[in-house]
This record gives sequence, structure tokens and C-alpha cells, in this order.
Amino acid sequence: MRPHKMNQDWPAAARTLSEALPYLQRYTGAVVVVKFGGNAMGDDDAMAQFARDIVLMRQVGVNPVVVHGGGPMINETLKKLGIESQFVRGKRVTDKATVEVVEMVLSGLVNKRIVQAINDQGGRAVGISGKDDDLMVCEVDDPELGFVGRPVEMNVQVIRDLYNAGIIPVIAPVATGVKDNETFNVNGDTAAGAIAGALQADRLLLLTDVSGVKNKEGQVVTQMTPEDVAMMIEDGTIAGGMIPKTETALQAVREGVRAVVILDGRVDNACLLELFTEHGAGSMIRTARAITPTAED
Repeated sequence: MRPHKMNQDWPAAARTLSEALPYLQRYTGAVVVVKFGGNAMGDDDAMAQFARDIVLMRQVGVNPVVVHGGGPMINETLKKLGIESQFVRGKRVTDKATVEVVEMVLSGLVNKRIVQAINDQGGRAVGISGKDDDLMVCEVDDPELGFVGRPVEMNVQVIRDLYNAGIIPVIAPVATGVKDNETFNVNGDTAAGAIAGALQADRLLLLTDVSGVKNKEGQVVTQMTPEDVAMMIEDGTIAGGMIPKTETALQAVREGVRAVVILDGRVDNACLLELFTEHGAGSMIRTARAITPTAED
């Protein structure tokens, strides 16, 4: 019999698994809402890796709930259809024609692509939108923006039914209106925060295209309280596109989410690094005073 030559990476992999044990135990049965978006959605390899991470989370006893965006795909489809996009304060004006395209792209193309990627990795995923079972009911967020919704009623039992059955929910941020059965487009981060709050999730992971919330010196702040966030917004340290993300985080924490993490979705295995290692992978926002995360945290 030929002796089997050991790969030098195997001991390190085994050590990593051993060190992850307390964290695996810590998150058994936990609900973790993951907002997926950004450049990774358009890259087949990144999509496959994300799907593999989600399946692994489910395999070790976590209940992952995926909420996704799809802005680039919406832009591409609108352009093909000759529908011009208008923006107010950086937000897309969503008229009747645009919201129909948004629903088609998010609930159809994008949602089913993520579902297929998870299923290809051995998971069991089912795609729904905020309209299914009146999961997410909205009012108009800003009249100038048209059919852009702000969640005012959440009915998350359908999500619980899915993950209790061993199925990974994948949710498109399209919602029903309070009146006249209107369809609303909902910002993906906003939808993920509302869903996490309604589920009283243990974690909300907001995957972004940046490394996290940075201080004035450009360093990522790994632990933050709501008071820290408010101060950094007031003095301009948190600015631009990071403001709505941190505001979503604050609202989710107020609604009972144990912690929200803004992390870089471009980093390989970002979700696994955040949940199952000592150091984490982004900026954590929670009401408890900032301490280094532990398996008991």
C-alpha cells in the first residue's frame, strides 16, 4: 500500500475546525439574517462560495435567512426596455412601469438564481418575496419616490415554517401595500432589518462592498454601540452610503436583534469568519458595551 502524503494545509484546517467548536455550539438554533448584494451577485464563483457558506451554516445548526438586493440587474433590465431611471437624493423614482420591472427582476431572475446556487451546493432553498403570505406590508416611504415602500407590518410565520422544516428562505424585497394591493420596492437593507427585527434574530449580517465602518483614521471599528454610531454620524465620520446601513442596524437593534454586523462581502467566507472565529470580520453594532466577541457573546 502506498503511504498517503499529508497536505501541509490539512493540520491547519483541522485546527481551525477544532477552534470553531465553541462558536458552532453558540450558534446552534440561532436565526441569522444575511443581506446579500453588491458585486458578488454578478460573479458566478462568488455566488457559489456564498451559497456554500449558507449551506454550511444550515448544516451546523444555524437557521440562515437570506434577503437580497439586485440594483445592477434592475438597471440593466430597465436599460434594455428603454425605461429611463430618475433619482431623487440618490434614490430611484419608482413609477408603475419601473416597479413591475423591479418585481420581475428581484422575484424572478435574482431570487431564483440564488435559490439555484444554494440547491447546487446541497442545500434546500425556497424563494419568496415580501408579498408572499403578506410577509411585508408597506406604506409609501416618500411620495417623491413613487412605489418605494417602508415596512409597517411584518408577518414572518412563513419564514419560521420554512427554516423549521430545514429549508433556507431566500427573500426578494418586494412588498404589498397597505391599501389597494399595490406593489412596493423596498430597499434591501431596510427589508433585511425589518425581517431580522420581526424574527428577533440573533444576528443580522449586512454584506457590503467595503470593509466595515471606519473611524477618522480610516481604521475599521470592530465594536460599536448605538451611541457611538449616532456620534459618528453627527460629526461626519459616518457619511454617504454608510448612513442608511448604520441606521438600519440601529433600528434592528432597537427591535430586538442581538447584534448587527456590517462586513465586507468581497472577503472569502465572510459570514463564516464573522460567526465561527474569534476575530470576526466587520463592524458589530449592539446595545451592550463593546467587548471582544466570545463564543458566549
